[in-house]
Amino acid sequence: MQALFIGQTYIDVTFITDHMPTGDEKHVASAYAVSFGGNAVTAAFCCAKLGVVPDLIATVANDWLGRMFQDMSAKYGISIHPRKVNTSSLSFIMPKDGKRAIVRCRDDEHIHPFPHLNLKGCSALHIDGHQPDAAIYYAKHCREAGILTSLDGGGLRSNTHELLEFIDVAIVAERLCEQMNLEPREMLDYLKSRGCRIGGVTMGERGLFWYDEAGAIRTMPALPISGDRVLDTNGAGDVFHGAYVFSYLNSPSKSWHDHFEFARAASTYKIQRLGNEAGLPTLADIEAVKQEFQIGRKKEFWD
Repeated sequence: MQALFIGQTYIDVTFITDHMPTGDEKHVASAYAVSFGGNAVTAAFCCAKLGVVPDLIATVANDWLGRMFQDMSAKYGISIHPRKVNTSSLSFIMPKDGKRAIVRCRDDEHIHPFPHLNLKGCSALHIDGHQPDAAIYYAKHCREAGILTSLDGGGLRSNTHELLEFIDVAIVAERLCEQMNLEPREMLDYLKSRGCRIGGVTMGERGLFWYDEAGAIRTMPALPISGDRVLDTNGAGDVFHGAYVFSYLNSPSKSWHDHFEFARAASTYKIQRLGNEAGLPTLADIEAVKQEFQIGRKKEFWD
């Protein structure tokens, strides 16, 4: 095991439409994609696509959507350690104008306890707060073993405060700031107070607001991609997480600025494609984004 990811599994149905029907009305979407979904789950697939195939503790139901997900995982060589639920979870996603509306159908009533795995060889843990009992268990054990722990803080959960005590890299969404009634700078102070070595807030087209290994606050702007190229922003944050975990595993001596720069290029690739699977970049895709925007050839601007 090189890395372990833990999260809630979704099957995502993403479609482009200029009109949402009501009543008995019907309408034909202009494009659609069906893919795996879920924060840490999508991040795991991204990491695998880039070349480091993680293990994944994920919810799995014994239904046709569950079997579809297992087929998707097999395609990428991801070892699934299933946590059984009765029904697969679904997301219906409607991207438009750089935003995305989502309707979710979720079953997170776990039938069995989470599996206890041998962490030998594991160098990173990435969690999204789902499966809170598994998340806290593995975060504690990985911290004790010196294994990097990473959190996608997409929203406030029952054990977020406790969990952050065992997290090395906490990258959270603006939504968490809103739920906790904190400004982004106050969120960074909060993450520091919980002992997170690296912390940040993703702010979409406004980039990443974060602090580095020395505690210095920095701003990494989003790449200046034109709006007409932005097709589907859903999953961009998940790809960002998966890409920086890969970058750390591939080059642990690099700075977190370098890891996030790599991840920023990955998420820029994602937003130009419909659906999570189509938006997973290869190393060549990320290099192409860097070359287009001359990343590494010019000095970044910092606050």
